[in-house]
Amino acid sequence: MPNIAVVLREEITRLARKELRTQTQALRKASAEYRKKIAEMKRQLSELQRKVASMEKRVQKESPSRVAAARERAFRFSAKGLRSSRKRLGLSASDFGRLIGVTGQTVYKWENEASRPREQQLAALAAVRGMGKREAQEHLKKLSKE
Repeated sequence: MPNIAVVLREEITRLARKELRTQTQALRKASAEYRKKIAEMKRQLSELQRKVASMEKRVQKESPSRVAAARERAFRFSAKGLRSSRKRLGLSASDFGRLIGVTGQTVYKWENEASRPREQQLAALAAVRGMGKREAQEHLKKLSKE
């Protein structure tokens, strides 16, 4: 006849395993579901990365032409051209700066290539570039009255 302690231990072990199995079964189902969702998300991620890569290639192919077109329309700045334009109009750096909307010190820095004008200022420079001496003087008089 088997020992009662051994039988009792085996029965307790069996019941503990059964109880653990029922408790962990829900966790296993949830874990399997999470793994499926993670795999699905990884597939979506790789698909989206492929799409982004193809779009980046398209943009890079199209961008240089757009950038070149924008640069053609934009005013090209050179310090030498600014200096000659200012001297052609017979203006000091401070007067030239007032026409553009900056200080004389800024014009001085542009002429000596210590800094470069911003986009807004480039538009103002393009407008002043087309002025004659008389027109520039009249414009300065209007600015001093205001």
